[in-house]
Amino acid sequence: MVESPENIIHQFYQAFARHDAEAMAALYHVDVVFTDPAFGTLRGDEVRSMWRMLIERGNDSLVVTYAVVKASGDAGSAQWTADYRFGSTGRMVHNEITARFEFSDGKIIRHIDSFNFWTWSRQALGSPGLLLGWTPFLKNKVLEQARKGLRKYMEKRN
Repeated sequence: MVESPENIIHQFYQAFARHDAEAMAALYHVDVVFTDPAFGTLRGDEVRSMWRMLIERGNDSLVVTYAVVKASGDAGSAQWTADYRFGSTGRMVHNEITARFEFSDGKIIRHIDSFNFWTWSRQALGSPGLLLGWTPFLKNKVLEQARKGLRKYMEKRN
């Protein structure tokens, strides 16, 4: 029996809250596409590896909560928050995210996370984020660093 999109979303965030990256990965379609302001667009194994990396790096500081799950047909959404210590600065971050999902074959095939990059950057980066968080320069720098970190992580796991 194929799970409903609403149940899949609940399973995803319950797994995330208990730091179970493998359970999260199992809910993704093999051809999943993920997009967010920090990593840009990722595909397939990059998506699954991103969650593994973030959970491993989050250690005990990562707290995930979610609410307002909606689903209709092959689409759904959720509001979720992540509270964690940002690795490179050690600063605490409270990030409020809107997630949109599309489903195929009972799995998540498209996942888009949206959040206010400037709000995130001033929490995670302090003064540089406050002053430059709205600029394409800082957004591109964060994207470059996130992708570089993910590549290194994936190389180590292989």
